[in-house]
Amino acid sequence: MYYKRLLIANRGEIALRIMRTARDLGIHTIALYTELDRQAEHVLQADEAYPLKGNNLQETYLNLNQIVEIARKAKADAIHPGYGFLAENAVFSQLCTDNGIDFVGPDANAIELMGNKVNAREFAKSIGVPVLEGVVGDSVTLIKEAEKMQFPLLIKAAAGGGGKGMRIVHKKEDLKGALESTSREAVSYFGDGTVLIERYIQNPRHIEVQVLADQHGNVVHLFERECSIQRRFQKVIEEAPSPTLTPELRKEMGNMAVFLTQEMNYTNAGTIEFLVDEDLNYYFLEMNTRIQVEHPVTEMITGIDLVEKQLAIASGRKLKLRQEDIHMKGHAIEARIYAEDHENEFIPSPGEISFYKTPNLFEGRLRLDSAITGPCLIHPDYDPMIAKLVVWDENRDLAIEGLHYALHNYEIHGIKNNIMYLHTLINTSYFKQNDISTHFCQNHKDELMHIMQEEKLEIPAALFQIAFALFELNCEKSNNIWEEIGYWRQQGAKLRIVTNEVIDIEIINENPYVIKVMGDEYLVENVSVESDHLMLEFKGARYQFYRSKNTDGKSFVSCKGLVHEMIRWSEIQSNIEDVGVDDRKEGDGRILSPMPGRVVKIEAKTGEIVAKGDVLIIVEAMKMENSILAPFGGVIGSVFVSEGDQVKNATELIKLEAVGE
Repeated sequence: MYYKRLLIANRGEIALRIMRTARDLGIHTIALYTELDRQAEHVLQADEAYPLKGNNLQETYLNLNQIVEIARKAKADAIHPGYGFLAENAVFSQLCTDNGIDFVGPDANAIELMGNKVNAREFAKSIGVPVLEGVVGDSVTLIKEAEKMQFPLLIKAAAGGGGKGMRIVHKKEDLKGALESTSREAVSYFGDGTVLIERYIQNPRHIEVQVLADQHGNVVHLFERECSIQRRFQKVIEEAPSPTLTPELRKEMGNMAVFLTQEMNYTNAGTIEFLVDEDLNYYFLEMNTRIQVEHPVTEMITGIDLVEKQLAIASGRKLKLRQEDIHMKGHAIEARIYAEDHENEFIPSPGEISFYKTPNLFEGRLRLDSAITGPCLIHPDYDPMIAKLVVWDENRDLAIEGLHYALHNYEIHGIKNNIMYLHTLINTSYFKQNDISTHFCQNHKDELMHIMQEEKLEIPAALFQIAFALFELNCEKSNNIWEEIGYWRQQGAKLRIVTNEVIDIEIINENPYVIKVMGDEYLVENVSVESDHLMLEFKGARYQFYRSKNTDGKSFVSCKGLVHEMIRWSEIQSNIEDVGVDDRKEGDGRILSPMPGRVVKIEAKTGEIVAKGDVLIIVEAMKMENSILAPFGGVIGSVFVSEGDQVKNATELIKLEAVGE
């Protein structure tokens, strides 16, 4: 047996990934959780779980003393850190060892050596591994030395990783400011303001080599991964093998990675990262002393379970693999699904997922690593990665086709996400022809956005609105909603909805449906409606739509990865009537937001006297401004929000006090 009891010091999809292998090996798994994670999938699937005390990451998942204490209490033989959090923390590795618990990873010395870019670079240089020209020191030294180097330059946090703490400087005048901001960011992220300047390669490839090393001196590599598609210096698409390397260069870089690993007496799984220039010269970048996010693509082409090898090595077993026994088969591509807004510099987009549908998974060909199984909350305290979608096929072209299919059949409602962006990117001729670099996303930003806008027009917006109306008809027909007086008229089923404008819809005829949208008639046929999806034909083409509704009352309708937001006007109107003008002379004075949205204007001030019907506050929802009115005359007691705030449905905005209270 490898171990009897394994504590996993992580959460989300990597915790589940480790559990999957541990379960196959008969190892008892122990999970950790915060109050936010109490019902998380990694907690539900573990054999046992322990709560972490604290209110933030420093007090919980980053609290190494608390985690080791829990491991001792749970009688764990070993701790697997996954990636992120404490995975590359030398103090944590040593603390585990000091307490008689195996750390599933390298020892503290290896982590410390490779954890600092300057030290790692100097070590690699000392043993003859190619490195880029660079310099480290204080700001005065760096500015002086930089004058001898050719611009552009890359500034990096010495203790950095994950793409954080990096700046590109194209001219001398920008160097001082970039050094200062990088140093500040380095202190914030890593507690160390030391920075490194190195020569910047204009169109580099990011190639990394997976290595395994046991405690008996055996080291092998499992070939390489191409990780050049990045945004904000963070990877979004990885593939194996690299379509860039020649067989000769593949062998040379693999051997170099093994050599470096042996020279530092490294053990367990690790990744040697290189930059490769346009002439196929390669340079050592850094070593990640943990399992990588993108490890599935290596597993898919080699058939080797990297987590199993990690556990075997940590428990003292010899590697049974010889380099000549490791072979590549086919091609694998991984796309990282993120909760982020690609139209707004890829900023994280946490919030409520109201509908979650994944593509059909085909054993051995399509793999999804995720901790999400349905509607849930993406919390802002954690990484915005939702899932890793991995496709394998016999060659790269077929793998791209498989990923195209999978992304087209992946539906997420409620939050901004990058599914459409990824789908657009992999279908460009640049990607298909491997005409890429680490700057691809930035260099082709405008072009990718234009393509996505064109793709959005391929399905008329009116079809999404028609689908929504048909969903409403199907769900509410039994209640005769379509025959009510108001926005639903007896002379024909009518519906008013709000998107980024007010849309009027009228169903003129059924079977086939003739539907009028803002005066234009549409003929839709063969309509089939289920609880969450709808099929219809329009101009000979068949479309499948999905619909969901979040807790704030907003609806989402999607088709082929395109998502439209909308809400019935009657719902907005009824909410406004509930909190706006009414016949009361007095009331509790709690002025609530009638919908989720953004506060764009506050007209009322604390202590101000207002009359019934005065505009108190304006909330923008679905790109439309909604004035919240005083329900009675009185004095503004308190204002609880500020302009620019995002508010939920029924958020208290203002306290209005009746005159004389």
